[in-house]
Amino acid sequence: MHLHRRDLLKLGLGVGGGFLLQGLRGVEPLLGGGVAPQAPLLRKTIPSSGESVPVIGLGTAQTFNLPRRHPDQARTREVIRDFHALGGTVIDTSPTYQRSEPFLGEAIREWEIQDELFLATKVNVGDRGRRAALRQMEGSARTLGKRTLDLVQVWNLGDSISSLSDRHLASHMEVLQEWKEGGRARHIGITTSRDRQYGDVEAAMERWELDVVQLDYSIGDRIPEQRLLPLALERGIAVIVNRPFATGNLFGRVQGVPLPPWAAEFDSGSWAQFFLKFIVAHPAVTCVVPATSNPRNLRDNMGAGRGRLPDPELRERMAEHVAALG
Repeated sequence: MHLHRRDLLKLGLGVGGGFLLQGLRGVEPLLGGGVAPQAPLLRKTIPSSGESVPVIGLGTAQTFNLPRRHPDQARTREVIRDFHALGGTVIDTSPTYQRSEPFLGEAIREWEIQDELFLATKVNVGDRGRRAALRQMEGSARTLGKRTLDLVQVWNLGDSISSLSDRHLASHMEVLQEWKEGGRARHIGITTSRDRQYGDVEAAMERWELDVVQLDYSIGDRIPEQRLLPLALERGIAVIVNRPFATGNLFGRVQGVPLPPWAAEFDSGSWAQFFLKFIVAHPAVTCVVPATSNPRNLRDNMGAGRGRLPDPELRERMAEHVAALG
């Protein structure tokens, strides 16, 4: 039986130097490793445009897929509000995530904050062609309340069923390029969360003029370090990381284990911050988008975007430490 993340946060309080800080609604435990929540969020630059974004974003897959009048709606809306209040901008979503994109869109349009956010959505219509892709992207623009989308990505290379078709990717990319040239998309890219697609991702990074590639990467799954992350640096492609905790069963590995004292050297006050700082310290990574519907976890994640980051030597020490836990 795995420990709940709220229990792991308590472990971080005891060893990582976290303490009570002034929260958004009074005094709440924010695990910033001694870094005040008012400290500026670390930012990195998208090479193709020169635009900088905070290194900690927000994912919405599954966590935002809530039917209307669901009892968790208020708590999940609080996540969006806190993310914005703490300086976050990058929110990754998709029309393929069922209710997630409409849920996000309803909240940010009501609060009129959509233009203060960097909204990344996706398109994937399989072999249904150009008109279907355009309808899907127009739908996302309406849902999110932005005529010009900040980032549109081809979801899983256009693989809507089970087998990758380069023809599907090519048809999607042609529409995205037209949208970028026409001012409807500021950045375009591709995504994957499947190791078996990495060869095709590499080929797409070589072939297309991409602003962003999104992929799964964590301290427990470092395969992208072999080819994809170096290629992103070489090609000047920004990298958004998804599934920062899901790969490698990370919270299961650290069940009952206190943070190492040397985590304070890079201002890490919880295991979540430890894992996230490992990712964003890689020179190729622009932003990581952990998904959560828990405001406490959101505030903890945001703490990873403040203070010092580990250097290459410390990153290897971090990876070895986690690997030794089994």
